[in-house]
Amino acid sequence: MSAVMLVLAATAVAASTPHVPTDVTIGCTAEKAEAAEEAEEAREAERAARGEPESEEAEEAREEREAEEGCGGEEEEEEEGVEGPAGSDGWFALQRVYPHTSLDLATLDKSARDQAVKLASARPPGLAAAAWTALGPANIGGRITDLAVDPTHANTLFAGAATGGVWKSTDAGATFSPAWSSANPPAIGALAMTSTGVLYAGTGEANPGGGSVTFAGNGVYRSTDGGVTWTQSGLAGSARIGRLAIDPTNANRVFAAATGNLFVPGGTRGLYRTTDGGTTWQLVLAGANSTTGAVDVAIDPANPNRVYAAMWDNSRQPGVRIYGGTGSGIYRSTDGGGTWTRLGGGLPAASSNLGRMSVALAPNTPTRLYAMAVDTSGDFTGFWTSANGGDTWTAITNTSYLSSSQSTYGWWFGRIWVDPANAQHVFVPGVPMLETLDAGATWRRNSSTFHADQHAIAWDPASSGRVYLGNDGGVYRSQANGSLTGAWTKGTYQPFNQFYSVAVSRQDITRVLGGAQDNGSLRSWGSTAWNSINGGDGTTNLIDPTNQNKVYTCSQYGACSKSTTGGGSLSSFGSTTSDRRGWLTPVVFDPSNPAIMYYGGNRLNRSTNSAVSFTVISPDLSRGVGGTDGYPFGTITTVAVAKTSAATIYVGTDDGRMWITRNTGGSWTEITTGLPNRWITRVAVDPGNADLAYVTVSGYRNGEATAHVFRTANGGSTWTDISGNLPDAPVNVVVLDPLTPSKLYVGTDVGVFTTTNGGTTWTPVGTGLPSTPIIDVDAVASGGATVLTAATFGLGMYRTTA
Repeated sequence: MSAVMLVLAATAVAASTPHVPTDVTIGCTAEKAEAAEEAEEAREAERAARGEPESEEAEEAREEREAEEGCGGEEEEEEEGVEGPAGSDGWFALQRVYPHTSLDLATLDKSARDQAVKLASARPPGLAAAAWTALGPANIGGRITDLAVDPTHANTLFAGAATGGVWKSTDAGATFSPAWSSANPPAIGALAMTSTGVLYAGTGEANPGGGSVTFAGNGVYRSTDGGVTWTQSGLAGSARIGRLAIDPTNANRVFAAATGNLFVPGGTRGLYRTTDGGTTWQLVLAGANSTTGAVDVAIDPANPNRVYAAMWDNSRQPGVRIYGGTGSGIYRSTDGGGTWTRLGGGLPAASSNLGRMSVALAPNTPTRLYAMAVDTSGDFTGFWTSANGGDTWTAITNTSYLSSSQSTYGWWFGRIWVDPANAQHVFVPGVPMLETLDAGATWRRNSSTFHADQHAIAWDPASSGRVYLGNDGGVYRSQANGSLTGAWTKGTYQPFNQFYSVAVSRQDITRVLGGAQDNGSLRSWGSTAWNSINGGDGTTNLIDPTNQNKVYTCSQYGACSKSTTGGGSLSSFGSTTSDRRGWLTPVVFDPSNPAIMYYGGNRLNRSTNSAVSFTVISPDLSRGVGGTDGYPFGTITTVAVAKTSAATIYVGTDDGRMWITRNTGGSWTEITTGLPNRWITRVAVDPGNADLAYVTVSGYRNGEATAHVFRTANGGSTWTDISGNLPDAPVNVVVLDPLTPSKLYVGTDVGVFTTTNGGTTWTPVGTGLPSTPIIDVDAVASGGATVLTAATFGLGMYRTTA
């Protein structure tokens, strides 16, 4: 074995600035902060009593007061790493593509899913297969990308879940049931329904963040029975569909904005049209280059030959995010898509810094148009309106709300909606929702009426004033025409959450804790339903195996907290020392003593007092590249401590390095030889043998002789491939059966599999588990059986008895 030895000496390791993941108020005494908070609460109470959101003018005045007082309510420590949904996108994309510069993830994912289906069908007839059951949560809701109201059935609505397929409500959005087989639910980018009830779904999300863009779609699907059955209807290579638009005078004429494969140029991208209900498609507007596709489309209802399209030049490589270019722009056709003209007249000219654009028209005054643009990085560029069908455009100058609403990732939203009955009543999505009643002269935004990150709005033509909203928190309903001054009602049953992690109590297996995309850390106890105990994007979560009231929750980039009351109150971890921390920072217990904990940035930190304080025990264990485009590549991704030897610790990194220490970090030996150069996702150590360990990696073989699961019996001196007949898919986690440690379980992008013969053969675990990515699995011994709980990235938590 070619090993590299690193001896940790205090003088040899340069100390980085300790990271204290706490919210702090800068330049503000406690007395001033309390006084400012009380004054603002009083002002907020007055607004609430009047039923009004905070106006733009009032907020500007408040912000001026806060600046003068030095007590701005939103000053907190800046998190390291790229902001918002781009961080999740980086985490998902990098591990699946690394070490390549690009991969056709859409094709590779489909192939892996096909392999998983074949493996399930080959299950021996006599092999028992217990069913998986959904644990929820159903009351929280998850990311919705589009909505479609059924005009043929009252109170009926369809919602597209980011990585959870299509869902149907028949009670005006109160509850939802699957409208797509859970066997293989796709990521959804767009929905549209004809006046006769034919439903179209564009698969693959065009919004390039939050992780789901990694799981590409397979074109357009069509259902004539309300989502009971679906037929693939073309554009199979499009990977992402940004928008669908149906001609109101001809239900067989549909336009599809194919955004295209984010990771591979060319292919099926651009604006497509069908005139036979999806049997055949014609490319009617190609991009100006191989990275430009269509992302938005609108049809003039008074003259369906007049069509508008937004084209978007965007691509992605590991560490390089190019979300704009010269191909971006707004186009118009006056002959039904036969010919097109790029619109100017006040709109931005072609530029390498022109990012995602959106376009919408007023249905009752279709010569009134609205358009918005962000730059390549995602910052707001401008908002325009046209009164003459797009010949000329006027810039809206009152844009402070618009600018701030997009944060630094306007490519995450990219839509505009106009009230069908009022051309001046417009909604613009961002982190909050924005609303104008005067065509952009003034704006207002929601405060805490509903969840952040807006993606979809739909009016119900059969119910006056009814408007539906979809965002990262699920589906909401307004009976006041969507007014941000009115009430919004959230659906009560929406079981489509995207989870990064799961932890189960060893004393009471009904107590489940997990980290969810943009919904914080969610627990199954403490209320009549699931509830949140921490904010942000929930990532690593732990429950002390000896005391279920001691819980640990983290959000993005390793901002972690702890509780001794089961989550009732939280306090921050003590300071940790690292130069960078990954999106999902690993935190683990010593299996022999849960008061001893390990936290991995690019250096490993150790606590002996339940995360009250930490000591760094390693140098930089990555290759030290440090990442590009804001994502902190070069970090620890997994840590495992040997139960039989607490001084023996295994550590893996995102850039393919594997390490072991046998003296609690006094010295480190690299044990990478024999493993592929892939993102290491998890390491697990046999509880009875410190030298017996298992490692899993992400990525795809892509024609190479690489694998996904490895075993060592000598502490990493040599590794053996035990991938066997597993599908060629990223493996995200490996766990050992607590009753029979030689029995392994792995969670992959296409399901959960088990082996009882050392990896020679693998079998799908149970039946009824949705074919959504499985990001984490927890195995608990209970009542003489092994209970598996899986965190799906799309449809919540599932459980079975192995």
